[in-house]
Amino acid sequence: MECVDFFLEITATIGFICVCKAVIKFLKWVWMMFLRPPKQLKEYGSWAMITGSTDGIGKAMAFELASKGLNLLLVGRNPQKVEATSNEIREKHGVEIKFVVIDMQKVDGKEITKRVEEAIDGLDVGLLVNGAGLAYPYAKFFHEVDKELMDGIIKVNLEGLTWITKAVVPTMIKKKKGAIVNIGSGSTVVLPSYPLVSLYAATKAYLAMFSRCINLEYKDQGIDIQIQVPLYVSTKMSKMKRSIFVPSSETYSKACLRWIGYEKMVVPYLLHSLQGFLLRAIPEPSLDSYMLNYFLQSRKRGLLKDSKVLRIKNKGNCSPSCK
Repeated sequence: MECVDFFLEITATIGFICVCKAVIKFLKWVWMMFLRPPKQLKEYGSWAMITGSTDGIGKAMAFELASKGLNLLLVGRNPQKVEATSNEIREKHGVEIKFVVIDMQKVDGKEITKRVEEAIDGLDVGLLVNGAGLAYPYAKFFHEVDKELMDGIIKVNLEGLTWITKAVVPTMIKKKKGAIVNIGSGSTVVLPSYPLVSLYAATKAYLAMFSRCINLEYKDQGIDIQIQVPLYVSTKMSKMKRSIFVPSSETYSKACLRWIGYEKMVVPYLLHSLQGFLLRAIPEPSLDSYMLNYFLQSRKRGLLKDSKVLRIKNKGNCSPSCK
């Protein structure tokens, strides 16, 4: 009988500890999500540098940071789009804006570093947002991804980001403060797999590990490095329509700013955080099966669209005699 009572006491104690841990974790999440004040970003420096600044999350982040009074150094590959975005932000928020044109698909690491170092020379850059990214046009098996797209994804998502970070970090070390925000993906943090979008997910997995590691390397230097993990956001790249779990890039970017300078890996948008919690409760084999079927359907729609475009193109190129 004593053994039974002892066993029940141990079981009850373990259960109580588990409940307490869950309650503490929940209360911490509530504090971080709703109550914790955001950091004063201008204390890092008066300038923010943003890559991928002409579309999607990067562009929305640029507008949000400008609304906080930060001057901006925008990085983009299309000179007309970067200039247009610069003028748009300047007219709305009245901050100082500079821009640098870098096509990360075509420029090597040495040239990227050189251009960034020249662009930030003399500027008090306190924040770097690595928002540039390249994805598949639609889901594909790995062997179906053409070499040009493979090379572009690796250069933009992996190499370009790495070289830009390397160029900016020394200036932050000199002044003993700074913040770096890398825009990651739920494909590598929330989900166990991302079939048929494997190369994209793999580059984002690199980014997640890279961010966590350099966060530890430079924390004592006063540099806060963080990866922010979105799930689906309504952007040109995702091609997703807005819904309860798919915010606009503007809505998402507002949530992003509250988290800058804190934990090394965050899911900043409230409903994405809840969605991630629910997804983690699903058995991994079931989630793997669902994701595979989901992307197989995406691939089918993409191939159908490609075939229609090809037929229209061939019809347009056809001579009168073949009509």
